[in-house]
Amino acid sequence: MSNQTAVRQKYGSIARNVADTATAACCDPALRCCDPITKDLYTDGEKGTLPEKAVLASLGCGNPTALIDLKQGETVLDLGSGGGIDVLLSAKRVGPTGKAYGLDMTDDMLALARDNQRQAGATNVEFLKGEIENIPLPDNSVDVVISNCVINLSADKGRVLREAFRVIKPGGRFAVSDVVVRGEVPASVRNSMLLWIGCISGALEENDYRGKLREAGFANIDLEPTRTYNIEDARIFLTEAGIDVDEIAPQVEGKFLSAFIRASKPLEPCCDSACCSADDPSRGN
Repeated sequence: MSNQTAVRQKYGSIARNVADTATAACCDPALRCCDPITKDLYTDGEKGTLPEKAVLASLGCGNPTALIDLKQGETVLDLGSGGGIDVLLSAKRVGPTGKAYGLDMTDDMLALARDNQRQAGATNVEFLKGEIENIPLPDNSVDVVISNCVINLSADKGRVLREAFRVIKPGGRFAVSDVVVRGEVPASVRNSMLLWIGCISGALEENDYRGKLREAGFANIDLEPTRTYNIEDARIFLTEAGIDVDEIAPQVEGKFLSAFIRASKPLEPCCDSACCSADDPSRGN
């Protein structure tokens, strides 16, 4: 089974669970590894303005809408939009003159998101079917690309970032929450932890993430840790998976985290490698 097929099946099952039972996805025994990764990401005020099922279907690792300055009239694209929570929050912030797109490849998630859109009465929202490696929007068509713990699921992250760069307008912004790895970790330990963190795998080492953003053409790259995962939170899950938590603990602490990753698309094409440096302060947003 391909990685993409596995992701589609897993998140389709989550969407059906939420749609059919109105039960939080992570209450499903097969998905309880998601907790505490996905909890406490949104304020009561944010959750109170949204349909219940949009909140229940949230499986992110951060809250990108709280960390990016969205302006009235802007166009926002959420990669891997799931039940639509970040799209609906973004739509409120860009207002009736703005637009919020959600992109997802899973039919059940799209159906759930569109139902949540109807319940929220959001008229400046559009959910698109497609893959984040092949975004079905024109070049230079959005002001901001957001995503919430989805890019790490892709088997071709470089292509995802190149596609994001393509659709962002010159001067536009990339602002995503994602899981990253800090430093070197043995492969067996890495895979065990990533299995737990949000029930996902494939997170990049933080410097690899920066490098792929530069290769895609982005400038002003910044990676801000928002939550470091404590192995004690994973003790039950990892123990049941046959892993000696005490043995791997010294190789894990402080190395798995969710982060808010920002970058911008230069106003002019980047013709010099220096202009895409993460540390170059001369290029504004």
